[in-house]
Amino acid sequence: MEATEMDVEVEEHLPNSNSFKRFGLRNSIQTNFGDDYVFQIAPKHDWSLMAVSLSTNAVKLYSPMNGHFFGECKGHSATINNISFSGPSTPNLLHSCSSDGTIRAWDTRSLQEVSCVSAGPSQEIFSFSFGESGDNLLAAGLKSQVFFWDWRTKKQVACLEESHMDDVTQVHFVPDHQKKLVSASVDGLMCIFDTGGDINEDDHLESVINVGTSIGKVGFLGERNRKLWCLTHIETLSVWDWKDAKLEANFEDARSLASDSWTLDHVDYFVDCHYSGEDDCLWVIGGTTAGTLGYFPVNFEGKGAIGSPEAVLQGGHTGTVRSVLPMSSKWGGPAQSRGIFGWTGGEDGRLCCWLSDDSSDINRSWISSSLVVKLLKTRRKSRHHPY
Repeated sequence: MEATEMDVEVEEHLPNSNSFKRFGLRNSIQTNFGDDYVFQIAPKHDWSLMAVSLSTNAVKLYSPMNGHFFGECKGHSATINNISFSGPSTPNLLHSCSSDGTIRAWDTRSLQEVSCVSAGPSQEIFSFSFGESGDNLLAAGLKSQVFFWDWRTKKQVACLEESHMDDVTQVHFVPDHQKKLVSASVDGLMCIFDTGGDINEDDHLESVINVGTSIGKVGFLGERNRKLWCLTHIETLSVWDWKDAKLEANFEDARSLASDSWTLDHVDYFVDCHYSGEDDCLWVIGGTTAGTLGYFPVNFEGKGAIGSPEAVLQGGHTGTVRSVLPMSSKWGGPAQSRGIFGWTGGEDGRLCCWLSDDSSDINRSWISSSLVVKLLKTRRKSRHHPY
């Protein structure tokens, strides 16, 4: 690819100062996704590799440290809905599920498919998760059902059909509680199952949480991952104690609260949440249709609050962002990230890398020409909405 030169100025607002810290970006190259969407970015456990799922039904592999392209895994015939790497016991395996009704395993060294389970061509698999000792139990959400397979034999061991009434969008084994599974659905329910023994709904459904509206994403936080956060398809945010099925905080007006905490455009959607166990901090990541992102801290104690963004990523994307992979240790990634704040991908077909400082030892030649460096803001002005 032909390199293009550009200058990008990025402002860092310094406390009690009218001066700005400016960053320059030169000798950049354009990524080659074109009109293809970037759906999800997933890291390998040791951060030596990241997988990027695309609307072409393929997964591309890159180095998160220098952007080097390693190749792609192709085989799915419909939209890839979820990707994740295996743990340290099988470090070279990448898993993906698709609307073609399959969950596939790829060897990231050969880029070849090495294993597959199929639920049938008329099934859409939206989410999957591995649990129990050795990650041998595979759970997946298919339409309104939760399926279980023994990954070693590829045989189905259970199917839960009565807990949900609509598409199951999320299934997650709870970290530190590997026999506990949380499922979430368009029907607005989150179900907690104990998967020990012969799995059935009569004996293994422990509790049901009614969020009240279609659920998009869930994740875990707090001591021993006892709490979970929930983002819905109408952009509400809630935090729950899943063991007691207790609501900790509910932000039905989350977008307005986030929008009022900065001076930029209205927050149109939420991409994800990220939790730092080291700092015991939760951030909700909001975006605008123009592609700007903000990391908004969430206080879920007492009445709860969404604060002013602690980081703003602006200028890299021109459309909706679908995935955020933080690499700075404060945001949940590896501590040694060589000045890289993180990666983002979206519907504009761009994969953007954001730099957390202006270190001179970072090789910028692989960064897309559409990128800018991270913008930190500490403004505390509230934005007035006339509507």
